[in-house]
Order: sequence, then structure tokens, then C-alpha cells
Amino acid sequence: MPLSYAIGKQKYTATKVNAYLALCATSLLWGTTWVVMKLGIQGMPALQLAYIRQFIGGVVLVSFFLFKGQSLPTRKQLLQLCIFSLFTFVFANGFSTWSLQYIPSGLGSLIGALYPLIVALIEFFYFKNKGLNWRAFVGIFLGIAGISLVLYDHLFAAYPPGFVFGIGLALFATTSWSISTVMIARNTMPINPYYGMGWQMLLSSVFIYFFSFIKGGNLPLAAVPITSWLAIAYLVTMGSLLAMAAFIYSMKYLPAAVATLYAYINPIIAIILGTYFFGEHITLKIIIGAAIALAGVYTVNVSIRKKS
Repeated sequence: MPLSYAIGKQKYTATKVNAYLALCATSLLWGTTWVVMKLGIQGMPALQLAYIRQFIGGVVLVSFFLFKGQSLPTRKQLLQLCIFSLFTFVFANGFSTWSLQYIPSGLGSLIGALYPLIVALIEFFYFKNKGLNWRAFVGIFLGIAGISLVLYDHLFAAYPPGFVFGIGLALFATTSWSISTVMIARNTMPINPYYGMGWQMLLSSVFIYFFSFIKGGNLPLAAVPITSWLAIAYLVTMGSLLAMAAFIYSMKYLPAAVATLYAYINPIIAIILGTYFFGEHITLKIIIGAAIALAGVYTVNVSIRKKS
């Protein structure tokens, strides 16, 4: 065996191993963010945590790209970024964080995992995309049936008032994320996507701040407990920056069907950690319902990939 071939094969194997490690990191880190958000909002209002997190993350990303010589967005690009930020980081991220004041972190993550189903429904009903096959509709049915079983079981648990409101926030957040996904797929901008994401985070922090200010209840920064600051630090560094870098690496060196497995692992991690740290309600019905819902999401994703 030639030496160059052996070295090349060794490098390829090491890259594959690193890619799978990156996938594990993505699954673990994004799965833990739901529980960390739940921990953070125990010491401060949820919307306040959301806008501080987005502001810090946005400043880091925008500053990095400006330092690298990236030009400022044009007025048209800034308007598009404002619209994207409303759906992606204000309604989706901000409201999903707010929902955790009323619902378990595991349930929030499971509802968040349903976004491919909503994307498929938007494409079918709004854009008249008739290319969806029977597998996609079976997946949508399984997703709805699974989450219905989980919600049915949760209704009999002893949860505080506001549970239904929290479910509404979580569903609205997931729908907003789905709309954002469709908009971004259909509207391209000549701007680095991660630079654009930084601007979206920065803009969303301003929107959420004003909404939180009108709603009332913000704490003085000096009154925010150390646990909430640690949660914000984790969400920015691990949830936004490191996990995103790991996800990009895994997408580069692994097949898309493998790299996107994190979406099915996140809710499982969130449910397990939520049960362990917060004693969140979990039964056999919830486990079965979650498995059915995730099977539905998987079926929709597979059908869309085969169509593509």
C-alpha cells in the first residue's frame, strides 16, 4: 500500500470520527438548552433572559464579521433581516423560552421538533405544493397523533395555571420557526448567513426588550441571580456558538440524513434531564406519544428527501 494512500485514508477516518463527535456534541448541547433555559427563568423573567441572550450572541457574531472586514447590511437587507428576526428569534426563540414558564422543558422541546410537519403543511396549503407523497401525510398524521397523546396525558398531571397558555406559546413559536424556514428557503440574500444570523439576533434583542418592557416585570441586572447569568453564558457559548459550529462541521462531512439526527435526539435528552432535575411528569403514555411524534417527523423528512 502506498504511503500517501495510507496517510490519506487515516486522515479520512479521523475526519469521519470528528464528524460523528460533532454530531454527538450538537445533539447533547442543543438538547440541554431547553433545561438550561428552564433553569435560567427560575431567577428572572423569560423574555428578559431571551433578549439578553440574543443581544450577547448578536454582538459576538456581528463584531467578529465586522472585524473580518464585512460591510454593513444595506437598507433593503436590514429590512429583510428585521422580518426574519421577528419570526426566527422573537416569535420562535423568545416565545419558546417564555412557554417554559408554564410547560415542562421536555414537552417544549418535543413541540419544537414538530416544525418539519408544519413546514410541509405550509408548502402544501399555502404554496400549493402538490408534490408531497403519501408518506408525508402518514408522517403528519403520526406527528399530530403522538403530540396529542402526550398532551392528553399531561392534562391529568398537577400543573399550575397557564399550562394551556404555555402550549399555545410553544405551538406559536414552532409555527413561527416553520414560517421562517420557508421564507429563508424562498428568499436569498447576498450576505454571509452567519453574519446575517448575528444581525437577526441583535435586532431581535431590541424587539424582545421593548415587548418585555411593555409587559413589565424586568429585574434590575444587579438583581439577576448568578444561576441565571450562568444559564445565559451557557446558552450563548454552548447553545448558540459551539453547537452551531459542531452542526456545520457534521453537515460538511456526514450525509444529511445522518447529520440531522440531532433533531430526534434533542427531545429525548430534554425529557430525561427535565425529569431528573425538575421532576417533570413522565409516564409510559408520554414516552409512547413522544416516540410516535418523532417517528412522524422522521417519516416526513425521509419523504421530502426522496422527493428532492
